[in-house]
Amino acid sequence: MHPRGGIHARGLTRRFGTNVALAPVDLDTRPGEITGLLGPNGSGKSTLMRCLVGITRADAGEVEIAGVRLVGDGLAVRRVVSYAPGELGLFSELRADEHLSWLLRGRTRDALDRARSIATELGLPLRQRVRTFSHGMKRQLLFAATLAPRVPVRILDEASEGLDPEKRGALVAILERDAREGTAILLSSHHLGEVDRACREVICLHRGRVIFRGSAEEIRARAAHRVRVVFRDVAEREHFEPRARELPASNVLARGPALVFEFAGDDPRPFLAALATLPDAPAPRALDWGELSLEDLYRDLYGVEAV
Repeated sequence: MHPRGGIHARGLTRRFGTNVALAPVDLDTRPGEITGLLGPNGSGKSTLMRCLVGITRADAGEVEIAGVRLVGDGLAVRRVVSYAPGELGLFSELRADEHLSWLLRGRTRDALDRARSIATELGLPLRQRVRTFSHGMKRQLLFAATLAPRVPVRILDEASEGLDPEKRGALVAILERDAREGTAILLSSHHLGEVDRACREVICLHRGRVIFRGSAEEIRARAAHRVRVVFRDVAEREHFEPRARELPASNVLARGPALVFEFAGDDPRPFLAALATLPDAPAPRALDWGELSLEDLYRDLYGVEAV
């Protein structure tokens, strides 16, 4: 396969009856880098991650993590990786600090100390029972446990799901710090901004297949060719849309109360000047340039829904 370090998978395939959850998928991540995994619900992200750590057995393919081959029940691999599943299954009557101890059973005392430090950094009340925690707090507790062991690889499935932007930013900062220490991280997410900030490489899955593999810079470059104009409501957008299609744009996309304009160059000023000269044009509520939502990435670029 590959030299020691990171995640290396070849030809991973998994079916559930007639449903192809993973077509042959190849994956490589490197130490010290965060790799983003994007995809709609049902795209195969969670199945891929579960196959990598041996929780779900692949029908075909090979996996090597930090130089350890995935064989048998996958226990050898799980010694060199920490994994946070997308599903939350916590014991509500345990205190948060007790739950960290349970999650990290079999790991070193240093791992438990680090988990408590991360949880405290995130503002979690460790003496409270888990049943008093919100969904986001439970997600952060699991995150603290996953980031605690000193292992070369981490796999996190929707680690920031349900968190507000401030907490997502705090989690990303901790992941970036962990990557700087040499850890290879595979992070699945529904937040394109999160992936854009943290990830060197982005992999997009749809129906178990890789449909895009490239850098966050490539996504940003696509965003540079788009202007999004938001109106007061759908009726106002529909009233303005026929005139908007006279503007110098290669494509015009309706998105609820907004219109998304695509143009060939990366300088929006000629388009904005033309927009300002349209007679009786309603004043937009918002105007964004260089922003590309996950919905845009999937529906507009690949013709699939990001749901």
